[in-house]
Amino acid sequence: MYLADRSAPSGAKTAPPDRGSGRAPAVASTVLALGTVSLITDVSSEMVTAVLPLYLIAGLGLSPLGFGALDGVYNGVSALVQLTGGHLADRVRNHKLVAGIGYGLSALCKPLLLLAHSLGPISVILALERTGKGLRTAPRDALISLSTPDELQGRAFGVHRAMDTTGALLGPLAAFLILGVAADGYDAVFGVSACVAALGVVVLMLFVPSGAGDTPPRPAAAPPAAAPAPARPNPVRLRDAAALLRLPRLRALALCAVLLGLTTVSDAFVYLLLQRRTGIDDQWFPLLPLGTAAVFLLLAVPAGALADRIGRRTVFLTGHALLLAAYGLLLWAPDWPALPYLVLALHGMFYAATDGVLPAAVAATVPESLRATGLALVGTGQALARFACSLAFGGAWTLWGTGPALAAAAACLLCCAAVAGYVLRPSPPVPAAPAASAPAPPDPSRRP
Repeated sequence: MYLADRSAPSGAKTAPPDRGSGRAPAVASTVLALGTVSLITDVSSEMVTAVLPLYLIAGLGLSPLGFGALDGVYNGVSALVQLTGGHLADRVRNHKLVAGIGYGLSALCKPLLLLAHSLGPISVILALERTGKGLRTAPRDALISLSTPDELQGRAFGVHRAMDTTGALLGPLAAFLILGVAADGYDAVFGVSACVAALGVVVLMLFVPSGAGDTPPRPAAAPPAAAPAPARPNPVRLRDAAALLRLPRLRALALCAVLLGLTTVSDAFVYLLLQRRTGIDDQWFPLLPLGTAAVFLLLAVPAGALADRIGRRTVFLTGHALLLAAYGLLLWAPDWPALPYLVLALHGMFYAATDGVLPAAVAATVPESLRATGLALVGTGQALARFACSLAFGGAWTLWGTGPALAAAAACLLCCAAVAGYVLRPSPPVPAAPAASAPAPPDPSRRP
């Protein structure tokens, strides 16, 4: 089967074109509003993420294994809550409400970091913050997909991810500037992060519509004399969510997301490996995510549009090939001055080719009434797999060192990518049944 199924699923709704201009808008206003919220929220989150590895390892003396466990919890809690957020949004049929609760919970956790200066409280706060992220992710992506026609899903997710990544670009830069001028740098970063997160919640409440679509209203017409009342949709049940896994296309996407997630080394580990390999000073460490974010920002929309044209399977697998190349450079490349730039560029290209393409492919396979649940199923599987990868990689680093740990991750990525390519291979076309041949017309030259 194709990773990208361009036919709309049964029950899916796509936004109709703008009849006033005669053409569909390039990107729905819902996507732009959600992109703005994500931009602001990511400025807040990435300010903390940029300094957290250095704060925990250099400041609190945490071992790589301990950081791997904490990073796994940081992502694993979000994964487990995604299912709850997706199903709840479909059940109450209010994606904005559930997303708002998630954004609000994450914002409330930011100022608590000012009060925590040991591993235990920090772990609890990060787990709560990731709970908010897990609640909001699937409803937010469902709002994006439900406001966009199926053939433009890749572009819409690419635009959102580009705006989201703009925040990821500005967050580490803000953290770097604050650390350079503030006497108590880490607490200053956490305080500013809390204020920015609150602004993101305000923008969500004021500018994101509650409905799935945002098409302009049509001219009023006289209603029919005896118009029947619209039927109330059936409530979404847990068995409906479980039945989604009977869809062959969704099962294949979930399997591949899990397999490849098991080989995706955490961003924090990539930056720590790059620092140790190249000797980058601690002062410049918060700027390393800027390289990834800048490339992601430049390529997210083109990668999404390319996936809509040539198929999401090809772009998705190419992204993991680029990640494998980044692992190879960290392992075997000589000490070139350009090595950090090459690794960060490949890292950003990996995200541009995968982060928005996967939910676009999932959205094309799931009916509208279960859109958030379907996105949460695949996202949960991927996040849990990355949780396992963080634990495994942190343990391998502690026991064997960085080289053998990364070599094992690269070998696993190569094998899992081959399996994913086979699972997502194009299905052979079904031969059409031969049409019944019409009787030949009588030959006028023949005598009866």
